[in-house]
Amino acid sequence: MVFLAFVALSLLLCGLAAADLDDPEHFYAGGGAAFGPAGGGLAIAGDYISAATLLSTTGAVALDGADGILFACATVFSLFLMMRFLGEPLRRKGVFTLGDFLADRLGDPSVRRALGVASLVVLTPLLLVQLSTAGRIMAAMFGLPDGALTGCTVAGGALMVCYAAFGGMRGVGYVQILKVGVVLTALLLLAGVVLARYGWSPPALFGAAREHSGAGADYALPGLHFGHSLAGRLDLIGFEATLLIGVACLPHITMRLHPVGDARTARRAVGWAVGPVALVCAGVVVAGLGACALLGRGPVRAADPGGATALLMVTGALDPVAGGSRHSMLFAIVACAVFATTLAAVAGITLAAASSLARDFGGRPAHGGRSAAGEIRRARLGIVLVGAVAVVVSAALGDHGRMTLIALSFTVAASVLAPVLLYALFLPGHSATGVRWTVYGTLPLVVLLLAGSPAVSGTPFAVFPAYDVRWFPLQTPGLITIPAGFLFGLVGRTHAGSGAPRTSWPRSSTALGARPLDGAGADL
Repeated sequence: MVFLAFVALSLLLCGLAAADLDDPEHFYAGGGAAFGPAGGGLAIAGDYISAATLLSTTGAVALDGADGILFACATVFSLFLMMRFLGEPLRRKGVFTLGDFLADRLGDPSVRRALGVASLVVLTPLLLVQLSTAGRIMAAMFGLPDGALTGCTVAGGALMVCYAAFGGMRGVGYVQILKVGVVLTALLLLAGVVLARYGWSPPALFGAAREHSGAGADYALPGLHFGHSLAGRLDLIGFEATLLIGVACLPHITMRLHPVGDARTARRAVGWAVGPVALVCAGVVVAGLGACALLGRGPVRAADPGGATALLMVTGALDPVAGGSRHSMLFAIVACAVFATTLAAVAGITLAAASSLARDFGGRPAHGGRSAAGEIRRARLGIVLVGAVAVVVSAALGDHGRMTLIALSFTVAASVLAPVLLYALFLPGHSATGVRWTVYGTLPLVVLLLAGSPAVSGTPFAVFPAYDVRWFPLQTPGLITIPAGFLFGLVGRTHAGSGAPRTSWPRSSTALGARPLDGAGADL
């Protein structure tokens, strides 16, 4: 009943939002401009909180102690950096995707396709992971066997298509705000129950987790996840850098910054976005420590090598009832929160991917009349196509390579999108040639290094655990690819032809109806 009530309310909100989707401005950007600083910030927080935040970070805290806590802190700090430094510069009227923004900023439409390629490479793996998680959570809530996983994935995909196609940015924004409320309620309730077991004392909880971890003092020190060797330390630094930079540049999150009305609204939205995410991550840390303290590292790792089931396991341990955990109200609330997280994230990612297909690969963007209506039809068709392909691929992959797909998305975002955005915003005279060098030079490097890493073969969480073809020692290649992305951009900039447009703010921005930046953003 809890689950069905959430689904019914979500569909109602998307239906109410659908009445205003009569042009691209409403369909792509109807969220942030209509919500104000509070609603816009909460919608951004909803897009930011994903299944990786809830499940993978909880598992990392349960299995790796201090490393997992560092991952949670990096998640919060990454959003703060994005909202503080990118919130104002990225707001532009008539801009709906990163391709739109860069084409307007650099005065060269040829960058659209390159940004479209990079955006799809970032969004597609995330979409597959979220869909697979949604199917598993739905099966767990209803107590269905593994054979029903495909049907649950298809059902989750159908809901996702309804949210994105009928609600557009505004409808998905309503769902994200609702999701933030559900997730905050569930995690604060769960964290309260865990802390109550240990006298409301965080040190006592951490001490119990360390005692039952079997890792001794290493549980309280960084390095348990990747090891204390030189490669392990470099891997930890690279992963933290990838998480810090990459998550801030994910296209479905930056898409919410474009329609923000003015600099004051952007600044006020920072607290509304960062505050809920900080509370969620604090709840995740408490839940992860509770999983280790109550269950131990062994059972958590045995259930899933990456600890993705730790959140649901600790929920079942806290409220054991006859007939199994699916008869527990606490389990129902937490499972519904996780499902709401994955479903809303899937809707946002699908909308961003379809928008990139329609805008960056669909020819000249439309701004009114019949062509505007045609563009919305193309966008909705793109949502259906993206959803159908993602459901098929996700059902085929199952849980294989989940961590590898997440690593691919975050690494490409940190190594490609971050250099492109930062150079375009803060490096005067950056050119479209530099953008293309960054995209087409760094993407093959990321794929090459990741293919030879422990994330693909030779480890229990790899795509092919039974084979070992590793030649690159780091699980996340961000330590190499992030500097390479910035270097490719500089090299491409120096090789730009004399006729290539180089301007800090293009004349075309006036044609798109953009407002000049004010406040701190005017200095850019």
